[in-house]
Amino acid sequence: LYKPKFAQGQAKSLKWLVGAGKCGSRKHGETGIVAGMKQTVHAILQLATLAFAGLVTGLPVQAEPAHGIAMYGDPALPPDFVSLPYANPDAPKGGQIIFGEAGSYDSLNPFILSGSPAAGISAHTVETLLGRSYDEPFSLYGLLAESVDTDAARSYVAYTLREGARFSDGTPVTVADVLWSFETLGTVGNPRYLSAWKKVASAEAVDARTVRFTFTTPDRELPLILGLRPILKAAQYAGRDFATATEAPIGSGPYVVSAAEPGRSVTYARDPDWWGADLAFNRGLHNLATLRYDYFGAGSVVFEAFKGGAISSFRETNAAKWQTSYGFPAVLAGEVVKSEIPHGRPSGIEGLVFNTRKPMFADWRVREALILAFNFEQINTTLNGGVLPRITSYFGNSVFGMVPGAPATGRVAELLAPYADGLLPGALEGYALPVSDGSEGNRANLRKAAALLAEAGWTVQDGTLRNAAGAPFRFDIVLVQGADETASVAAIYIEALKRLGITATQTTVDSAQYKERTAAYDFDMTHYIRALSLSPGNEQMLYWGAAGVTEPGTRNWMGMAQPAAEAMIDGMLATTDPAEYAAATQALDRILTTGRYVIPMWYSPVSRLAHRANLKYPDRLPLYGDWPGFQPEVWWQQD
Repeated sequence: LYKPKFAQGQAKSLKWLVGAGKCGSRKHGETGIVAGMKQTVHAILQLATLAFAGLVTGLPVQAEPAHGIAMYGDPALPPDFVSLPYANPDAPKGGQIIFGEAGSYDSLNPFILSGSPAAGISAHTVETLLGRSYDEPFSLYGLLAESVDTDAARSYVAYTLREGARFSDGTPVTVADVLWSFETLGTVGNPRYLSAWKKVASAEAVDARTVRFTFTTPDRELPLILGLRPILKAAQYAGRDFATATEAPIGSGPYVVSAAEPGRSVTYARDPDWWGADLAFNRGLHNLATLRYDYFGAGSVVFEAFKGGAISSFRETNAAKWQTSYGFPAVLAGEVVKSEIPHGRPSGIEGLVFNTRKPMFADWRVREALILAFNFEQINTTLNGGVLPRITSYFGNSVFGMVPGAPATGRVAELLAPYADGLLPGALEGYALPVSDGSEGNRANLRKAAALLAEAGWTVQDGTLRNAAGAPFRFDIVLVQGADETASVAAIYIEALKRLGITATQTTVDSAQYKERTAAYDFDMTHYIRALSLSPGNEQMLYWGAAGVTEPGTRNWMGMAQPAAEAMIDGMLATTDPAEYAAATQALDRILTTGRYVIPMWYSPVSRLAHRANLKYPDRLPLYGDWPGFQPEVWWQQD
């Protein structure tokens, strides 16, 4: 199903996955990546038909161990591939990159719930059985494992370790380490690992190098999800409580922690004896000798440090600043360059999230009223020069996104119909976010907001919005230290809410306290961001599953409990039909968006990276663009 001709440098994808006229439409500027993705759709769909015909007739998709695995069909790269298509296998080794982070850290263990971990631990020091190509929607290739084996039903998966796989201390990576890592992460690790582990009926060593997992329920994604679990050294934690261990894990990755000063910096040095340096998957990756993350008190301080030459790269999220704030001497001298990295992924969701566990936000009419009060057009103009498009839905900018204002039709309507009584207005008949006239007054939307609030039992009394018991409408927006742009958004919003008689405040906490409070859902409203991929799957239950209403540490910050959403996720995981998968995801998008759980802000169809001129990246960009796995993995220094 996924067989783009990467060897010829053509970025192609499926019409059902990318969607003509949605990802990179003319309205938002069509990029080379997106334009390339629209080629040869009919030929690829014919290939998809043949692949799924095999499933229907009972032919095995993968009958023996293979070098990789895809969500559907076969991975694009052959067993003898030289490198990932977006990596430069001839990139020089050496040099360094210094990043700036706002906030602080107090742990070097990112795999547990407690503590605020240092940036980069998992990405740079720990490896997984399989590695992801960011040029395909969801394809994995052997990393610690030389092969992966599963059946057509994906009722099990087996991974065979490479003979030379070793941890940074020189000891071999064993089947026992794999089994211990999976069980430990799935039981006492961060809750994000729990849902997949619950679907494992048995885990066993087949032989000295092969481990097999049998599943309790059909789930096409599980062999891929488990392939991305971090593999840790079991002996490091012998006789100890993993859930409270804060030191850096002994990993098998390309880097080791060479220095750590909590509150100041963490430094990674490339391991000269790294076992995986010559693997085809790693060729052209992990080129820099040193990676360092310096910590600062606020995002504005990070930018000043970049201007002064203290850090090497800065990811600019403000489109207006990108145009107006980069005239400092290093840019004018050519020592710093500005790069825009396009992508073909969904918009995801970013904005201010309602904690519906709080009684004042339990009524959807109240949430809709507060969305109406959010003057996006004015805020976007004030902070971004009005150039960034608004997020229209969680899977917007992709074929998985609902069409704003359009009713549900076809298979999407059929999937939603059994849950119609529990869906909020707009899910079936169509919904679009309100648009203001851009003026500060936003009078038309505020009138609608006041009417909805009155329906929900909130009326203005002596200038203050109160309920029938006379209690005022008050809430607090909790933000993490350093989130300067979001603080500006909140400040403008707080002023607008005063026109409705609502008192909102803003509280800023350090990163450790922020993590603790969000893990316990101890907030009224906060900043919320979830990057969504072209291959949504098991993680969706962690984001939106009802267990997160009471279970701490999930991504369900809004506290939603919607049976229809869980049914759509189950359908996404069980189907072998790409059209059914797309319909279930589109239906989920409608449920999430019309739930009015988040006040959406904006997204960017490109990433904006300013960096030292001697830091380079390949001309050939991956489908996902600037995504984890791009910087610094494929970058190099060329003096």
